[in-house]
Amino acid sequence: MCGIVGYLGKPDRAYDVLIRGLKRLEYRGYDSAGVALVTDDGTLNVHKAQGKVSNLEQKASLGDTRGALGIAHTRWATHGEPNDINAHPHVSQSGDLALVHNGTIENYSVLKQALIEHGYEFKSETDTEVLVQLIDYIHRNNHCSLEEAVREALLQVEGAYAIAVVERGNPDRLVVARKSSPLVIGVGDGETFIASDGTPIVGYTDKVIYLKDNEMAVIERDKPLRIVAIDSNAPSEIDIQELKLSVAQLEKGGYDTFMLKEIFEQPETLRDCLRGRIASDGRVVLMGVEMNKDKFLNAKRITLVACGTSWHAALIGKRLLQDFCKIPVEVEYASEFRYGNPVLDDKDIVIAISQSGETADTLAAIQLARQKGAFVYGVSNVVGASIPRNTDSGTYIHVGPEIGVASTKAFTGQLTVLTLLALAIGQLRGAITKEQVKQVTDALKEIPETIEETLKVNDKVEDLSKIFTYAHNFLYLGRGYNYPTALEGALKLKEISYIHAEGYPAAEMKHGPIALIDAEMPSVIIAPSDSLYDKIISNVQQVKSRGGAVVAIVSKGNHSMEDIADHCIEIPAVPECLTPIIASIPLQLMAYYIAVNKGKNVDQPRNLAKSVTVE
Repeated sequence: MCGIVGYLGKPDRAYDVLIRGLKRLEYRGYDSAGVALVTDDGTLNVHKAQGKVSNLEQKASLGDTRGALGIAHTRWATHGEPNDINAHPHVSQSGDLALVHNGTIENYSVLKQALIEHGYEFKSETDTEVLVQLIDYIHRNNHCSLEEAVREALLQVEGAYAIAVVERGNPDRLVVARKSSPLVIGVGDGETFIASDGTPIVGYTDKVIYLKDNEMAVIERDKPLRIVAIDSNAPSEIDIQELKLSVAQLEKGGYDTFMLKEIFEQPETLRDCLRGRIASDGRVVLMGVEMNKDKFLNAKRITLVACGTSWHAALIGKRLLQDFCKIPVEVEYASEFRYGNPVLDDKDIVIAISQSGETADTLAAIQLARQKGAFVYGVSNVVGASIPRNTDSGTYIHVGPEIGVASTKAFTGQLTVLTLLALAIGQLRGAITKEQVKQVTDALKEIPETIEETLKVNDKVEDLSKIFTYAHNFLYLGRGYNYPTALEGALKLKEISYIHAEGYPAAEMKHGPIALIDAEMPSVIIAPSDSLYDKIISNVQQVKSRGGAVVAIVSKGNHSMEDIADHCIEIPAVPECLTPIIASIPLQLMAYYIAVNKGKNVDQPRNLAKSVTVE
């Protein structure tokens, strides 16, 4: 979940490139940050600071920041509390090596004990320090090159990692490697960049190499890039690809926060998501389905695996797939799926959903599913990420980089793709008529404009949020397609405002949660005019009869709820299967404004990071 950056290139340019890169990667972790620089005369200078990158800048400004070679890190703490000592880069006992690391070394305690027996002392509580000391030990005792020492050390390591290593006395070489954690190499004119994802590289070059699992790269000044397999040391093919990101996508564009920008970007991002995927006759065209027709025709069951917000999208995906494809569907937390001994064979399809395409638990679920013979289909946002490269086929959501830690546009993008996927499979299997497909796709084509209309509730939600800023608990209720929407609304509030919130199926409220209802606990009830509307009215009445305040999300023009609920927020009417896309917009805005009113950092909420690349 940490972010790493590296640079080898032009004189005294490294520090500026690294700091800018860290700021772009800060959504991956902001517990601490650090930078290691090698000057032209080989001096190794390390600067580290607890907290955000701005703290590091202040501290580094007092020291030496020269050099054309450097590595940097922004941390989401796993081993050891956030402080200066545990911050990366970590330096070997000899002072010769500095290393940054994203991931977890599972056998660090065994390696640490062995190193202690060989005279090594440890300053931090991290697993990363063990790795740099191990490389140092091999480097010194075997009298081998840095790259040989790194490769030998990684053969002894169990776990996940993306690492970058520099050496005192050598301002011309950078060694990097990855296993189950992402790493991108940017190829520029006389300079090379490395990063956890493409965002730090944007603006410098559009030529990138996505390092594959179990690969190591040696980057040397004025020499060709070398990539080898860690296990065999055999050369790997170098595949240079185009990085399709722009600087404008990584800036706030006049908004106060990335989260607010990304909420208001949703009309445009869903246009990008839908582009080219609905034919003129209303038929859905997804190449991932078209090229694997036999798999979808012969499938006996579909299992969706995901984590967090993506899991909520998967729950909605389940209803879409069952309604449109008439096939059994299961939804699993990726973190539980891999330990549940799933029964799978070649007639199973596993759909893995992840915004970043790097979620560690989802990647592990994919590996298990493929081992058992299942066909694995990925739904991801980041082009070239690990999940798209480790699945049999898939579909990108194409909503652009999402910087705010709390997912907004990626969620609606996932719902849009899952709707398209369910329609594509349903039409292929003959489980849905052409007329039914066209009814939904006609509405889908209008979804960007529908969201533009929905966003007009912004001012009302902003005012309404002031009433509930100091609530200690919230209950979110929904039925059918919108039970998962309630879960997602509650998650958004928890993530950025730190108010306890619980999402629940509205009909299940009376089986326990109703005991919590009082005048101090508001409820948000998602009640569009759908097939379950009459049922949810009684749930609203149950809350009101116990003194609870009710905020109702209702279809535009429905005034019957006004006599029951305390506050109504109207959303445009859409087909029932699309209501989660629209209903999620006011829920995102409500969470946002409550958090802002409480003075919270909505883009970087405490204890969270955007991409969960550790188990």
